[in-house]
Amino acid sequence: MITQDEKNNKGFIALMSAIIISIVLLLMITNLSLTGFYGRFNILDFELKEKSSALAEACADEAILNLTQNIDYTGDVNVGADKCSIRSITGSNIKKTIEVSADYKNYITNLEIDVDTNIAVTRWEEVPNF
Repeated sequence: MITQDEKNNKGFIALMSAIIISIVLLLMITNLSLTGFYGRFNILDFELKEKSSALAEACADEAILNLTQNIDYTGDVNVGADKCSIRSITGSNIKKTIEVSADYKNYITNLEIDVDTNIAVTRWEEVPNF
């Protein structure tokens, strides 16, 4: 025969199990929600960095074009509604180094490009800072 204490213990165990399972499910759902929420920001960061890189590449192409016309050209370049900067063009007649920087909504891309006498690109790389 089941005593009153055993009935109370079974009810207590069932209640505690339900509470623990509910807490675990709530934590899993919260974690999945936050993962999706932060995942959106990671995608946005990626898209903005891509825009910044494309802007810097357009600036570099403009600098290479300007190099054929004016060897000492520096300044800002308008690419649509955005701006980038040709920071410097240095080097000798054999090899020129072009430094360009683009800032798109505080996502910055700095490129360093080496070109030879035929204006052929020999090196194109992103650098952390100038």
